Amino acid sequence: MLNNHLTTFYIVRHGQSEGNVQKILQGHMDFPLSKEGEKQAQRRAQELKHVRFDLAFASDLLRAHRTAEIIALEHQLTVSATRALRERHYGSFEGLRADTFTEETNQIFDRWHQMAKKEWMAHKLDDGFESGEEIVERTLAFLREIAIGHPGKTILSVCHGDLMKNLLVYLGWGTQQELSWGAITNTAYFVLETDGVEYFVKRTDGIKRKMVGSH
Repeated sequence: MLNNHLTTFYIVRHGQSEGNVQKILQGHMDFPLSKEGEKQAQRRAQELKHVRFDLAFASDLLRAHRTAEIIALEHQLTVSATRALRERHYGSFEGLRADTFTEETNQIFDRWHQMAKKEWMAHKLDDGFESGEEIVERTLAFLREIAIGHPGKTILSVCHGDLMKNLLVYLGWGTQQELSWGAITNTAYFVLETDGVEYFVKRTDGIKRKMVGSH
């Protein structure tokens, strides 16, 4: 298959949100961008100005959709919202402030991140918690549909940090330990090429794999 039949996705994390400022596990909670988040999105828009995007998609959550609007404005594109690109639902942990985690909560998350990849992807911290497998399933379904429908096109897709992390781990680009908290910064992105069957991570910006065991 020729490379010009591959669809190219720029998968971008949203700018800093008010929830990020408050260190909240936002999940499906709908926080707007902070003033700094607006500036971050504007800077990323300038950096991606040279890219010829054909279509623009975003999570339907405000922080992602607004980031996409700012980037897409440079390309005179309308942003299509989709639930497929939403952040993980954190179940009963949703809305908790990360800087006020109890010792027990910290231990729960630490044990979870130390699991083997397959177990980590399948594990739910409670009944309402969305597993990595579920996140990847809905994300791949979106990517596959767009890739098959728009071969050779370049697609802006603005989403969320945990979704990006799970997809990168699934694709073997890094481990959950290497992509722990803070590894995927606001407006970080990676370039993914796919025909809807095979997936190739070509480039990243703002994503730093951490050395396992380092602090």
